[in-house]
Amino acid sequence: MASDSQTLADLIAALQLSESILRKLDIQAAAKTLGQTVQGVDGSQIRLGDDCAVIPNGDDPESGYLLLAAEGIWPQLLAQDPWFAGWCAVMVNLSDIAAMGGTAIAVVNALWSQSVAGSRPVWEGMQAASKAYGVPIVGGHINCDSDYDGLAVAVMGRSQQVLTSFAATPGDALIMVINMQGAYYKAYPFWNAATTANPAELRSHLSLLPVLAQSGLCHVAKDISMGGLAGTLLMLCEASGCGANLQLDQVPKPEAVDWEKWLTSFPSYGFLLSAPVENMEAIQALFAPEALVCAKIGEIVAGPNVSFQLGQAQQRFWNLSEPLTGFGNR
Repeated sequence: MASDSQTLADLIAALQLSESILRKLDIQAAAKTLGQTVQGVDGSQIRLGDDCAVIPNGDDPESGYLLLAAEGIWPQLLAQDPWFAGWCAVMVNLSDIAAMGGTAIAVVNALWSQSVAGSRPVWEGMQAASKAYGVPIVGGHINCDSDYDGLAVAVMGRSQQVLTSFAATPGDALIMVINMQGAYYKAYPFWNAATTANPAELRSHLSLLPVLAQSGLCHVAKDISMGGLAGTLLMLCEASGCGANLQLDQVPKPEAVDWEKWLTSFPSYGFLLSAPVENMEAIQALFAPEALVCAKIGEIVAGPNVSFQLGQAQQRFWNLSEPLTGFGNR
């Protein structure tokens, strides 16, 4: 039986070559082109690199913020499972809005298809998610005479108090919130706690993030996205200019699933939080009535290193002195 040190070494070596994490390097092209901020039409500075763009909703601070998120869908998923691709295109954007403490208000899409018939299952998936989550599709673009299939979706939301990726502080508890009442969807790295769930529960679960933002218990959140827990942790730390120690023994995980798969899986409801340790119990109390798992899985630390710990063994996973996405406090 392998020692904890050997298990960690093998896991880290595999994750460092994970395509879902290395794809995040492409984001550097946007960072190099756009920079860290852009000027809004009202002259305000809009910071880039979070789950959503945060745009002041007028001159009155009491009016809160508009949130804007967009996602392109993996072409292979669109070709193999168009209904599920349509569902995911809506769902992932709604998760981004929630991660920023927001409530989604409208969806638009851009769809390229090789035929009208070929576009139907994509529409059906998007409409199913739109209905389940209660957020309408209000417009977009469609072309059914394309040489290829493609899909992108954007969502507008609003928030009174924003959660961000830029404010994690050394000493904070690193917290994972996840719906464990699911199963893997086919052969995809997708933990599905959504497509067969009660729509009322889906909406209620997302609504907890704005409540968390308003509570003041936590100011930092990030949606666990493609790249899974491991990739999302790197992006959170890069954004905040800090490191972390992830304690694998404390990470909620299905017993039969291996670490490499779980740490690179996309959960349909999963968020990373960073908050003062003394707020941990109150944060857990917010999610407990919905049967959502809320667990402290490590801590935020000073410096550029993100490390994993298993038992008494601890090893560095990534040194963020070299950029991953290029966005953040460097």
